Amino acid sequence: MSGAAAWAAVLDRLDDAAKLTGVDPDIHRMLRSPRRVLEVSVPVRMDDGRVEVFTGWRVHHDTTRGPAKGGIRFHPDVDALETTALAAGMTFKTAVANLPFGGAKGGVRCDPTVMSLGELERLTRRYTWEISPLLGPDKDVPAPDVNTDGRVMAWLMDTLSMVMGEDLPGSVTGKPLAIGGTLGHSGATSTGVLVTARAAFNALDLPFAGGRAIIQGFGKVGGPLAFLLSSAGMRVIAVSDVHGAIHNPGGLDAGELSEHASRTGSVVGFEPADPIAEHDMWALECELAVPAALAGAIDEDVARRLGAKVVVEAANGPTTLEADPVLDQRGIICVPDILANAGGVTASYFEWAQSRQGYAWDEETVAVRLRQRMDEAFTAVWSKAESLNVSLRRAAFGLAVERVADAIAARGLFP
Repeated sequence: MSGAAAWAAVLDRLDDAAKLTGVDPDIHRMLRSPRRVLEVSVPVRMDDGRVEVFTGWRVHHDTTRGPAKGGIRFHPDVDALETTALAAGMTFKTAVANLPFGGAKGGVRCDPTVMSLGELERLTRRYTWEISPLLGPDKDVPAPDVNTDGRVMAWLMDTLSMVMGEDLPGSVTGKPLAIGGTLGHSGATSTGVLVTARAAFNALDLPFAGGRAIIQGFGKVGGPLAFLLSSAGMRVIAVSDVHGAIHNPGGLDAGELSEHASRTGSVVGFEPADPIAEHDMWALECELAVPAALAGAIDEDVARRLGAKVVVEAANGPTTLEADPVLDQRGIICVPDILANAGGVTASYFEWAQSRQGYAWDEETVAVRLRQRMDEAFTAVWSKAESLNVSLRRAAFGLAVERVADAIAARGLFP
């Protein structure tokens, strides 16, 4: 999905939510534009001595409810509109999860797969320097995203701390434990997907244990999720990644599959399974489908062939605008991304809170509070959907827009 299409989709859902909930038209207009968009030039000395100039962005969509929150991605297709769309998604996601944050996103247009570790570090530090006027524990708190990780966040935090002349562990989340990261952060998104999937099955009076699941994507979210679903009694019957898909109607062993993928770089070739086209994987009869890759995976064609009863969106924007009404017509329940994958930003909130307190929580405290937050968010969205008689997606966006609008109305307009 192009950046323009992603932003158009966000605006379409915002417009629908505003109409659905009757928010003030002035506030609706304010939310249709990002608060600020910073585009920066990022010159980097490459290993061969030449200087390559990359382009980066940091976008704040809305910061009424608190500091801007959102990840940073390194990818060849990053652009301003895609980043703006993702920032708006974070505004609504943090509102659905009822976190004291606004929405932000950042990125650099580059191909990190062809860059050395030294080049990546220099890229990260120069990008951090360029966007540093926006950053800080009370202003903007980045996190990892596509092709970034705890190591990148450590470089970011270290650079910003040097720029500001003080240690700023609360300026970034998703960082290593050694410098103030939180226990339970790495698998929090997968855990949140599991919690919301369970909640949806309970609300629909469907048995969870014994159900069948398919997962598109076997990375940072899909990999741990396969293990969590299997541990909860589900049979994961098919999994795909960028190289292909595999299928075993009796269920895949998540541990063995993870070892195979780590060893070979793909789920393809896993012996206790047969290859299957991803196009055909979506049509497999099952109870749960989890898109855990990039945007636009479930289009109108996939929606018409989908064999699942419930979709839980682990990825950002995996269902197109055209596919949504098809899912509704077929009676397929879809737990939207701004609810389903909010476990990651919730864990980031926990990490930010611990950094501000200077006191680390134990793993059980993190796990219990994460489940509680996700359950509360699901209950709020489900109740909204029932009261308005709309889909979970429309209800989630409606709830989010109402919460942001309430904050804007309470603070008023300056000057």
